[in-house]
Amino acid sequence: MVDLEFPPTRAAALDRLAAFLPEAGARYEAMRNTDGGPARATTSRLSPFLRHRLLTEQEVVERVLQSHGRAASAKFVQEVLWRTYWKGWLELRPAVWSRFVAARDEHLRSLRDPRALREAEEGRTGIEGFDDWARELVAHGYLHNHARMWFASIWIFTLRLPWELGADFFLRHLVDADPASNTLSWRWVAGLQTAGKTYLATAENIARFTNGRFSPHGLACEATALTEPPVPAAGKLPLSESVQGDAPALLLVTPEDMNPESLFASPGSFRAVVVAREEPSLRGAHARAFVGEAVADTAARAAARYGAPATCVASLDAETILRAASAASVRRVVTPYAPVGPVADAVSALEAALAREGIALARVRRRWDDALWPHALRGFFPFREKAPSLVAGLIGR
Repeated sequence: MVDLEFPPTRAAALDRLAAFLPEAGARYEAMRNTDGGPARATTSRLSPFLRHRLLTEQEVVERVLQSHGRAASAKFVQEVLWRTYWKGWLELRPAVWSRFVAARDEHLRSLRDPRALREAEEGRTGIEGFDDWARELVAHGYLHNHARMWFASIWIFTLRLPWELGADFFLRHLVDADPASNTLSWRWVAGLQTAGKTYLATAENIARFTNGRFSPHGLACEATALTEPPVPAAGKLPLSESVQGDAPALLLVTPEDMNPESLFASPGSFRAVVVAREEPSLRGAHARAFVGEAVADTAARAAARYGAPATCVASLDAETILRAASAASVRRVVTPYAPVGPVADAVSALEAALAREGIALARVRRRWDDALWPHALRGFFPFREKAPSLVAGLIGR
């Protein structure tokens, strides 16, 4: 049994949000870049709950604005909006995810020096700080955001390892591993996301923001941006389906959105609920345990909310879902929208399999995503300029 630092229940998420609210203003802005190590939190540590939507971005932003007002909470709200922006950006350019997956798999097949990769992942490079963060990631399933940037920079520019393999290392172990935020942040450090703009980790910066815990030697002195073929232009956001009428349905919940009560507020016509543990990218013990226990919590909440039997399953394979639909005597499956990533890939395969059996699958997206994602057309700062009015329309402020 893994000792979880992030109890994976909605009740625990709400408790952590309540405890953090007094810190969400000036103190957060002053301390957010300091990595005090796993025992000293300087950020909200809400990201695992937001990642799996045990908390939603909308409710967190609304509570913080109520507590501090727009000006004092601007920096924290901006960090929440970064998460939304990354998701929207990738949703409009899904080929970037496919490109990452293909490059990762090719590097794993053809890597010239597997030992260097093992040493980096096991924290045996001899680089102070970097080795500590590698071990901390595996031991805790979490790293401070600033440490993630330093780690990625050292991985790419000092160790000269493929960025895709570093992004995969994070994706496998982080409790809050998000395909969009993780992939695009690694691309940004490498100089791909904002073409030509890289992030260079320095000993001085690391020493300053770790309060002197680390001051590594031998880091790269320059960061030459990586290059790639042109990124496809932004497309249109896929349609979100609505749930109308009283036709009976099976509610399918995935780790992409484990708070169905706030999306489907009315019990409606759900005859049964299936909560899937499907998260094929996770291999770290903490990440797997978080999702596994959150599934059980979600099933209990959904059963109580909708008055329907709830079952936990291991994956999104068609046979399992078809069997559940048959048991519930339904020909329709409804699921919260899964954004670009491994779960969305699995849902797409499931949709095709269900269609062959005459069962429709409806993917329902949240109003927050519908309002904000389409504006992730260029960089973050144009997105940030539009966001306040959009957020105000959603939360009535």
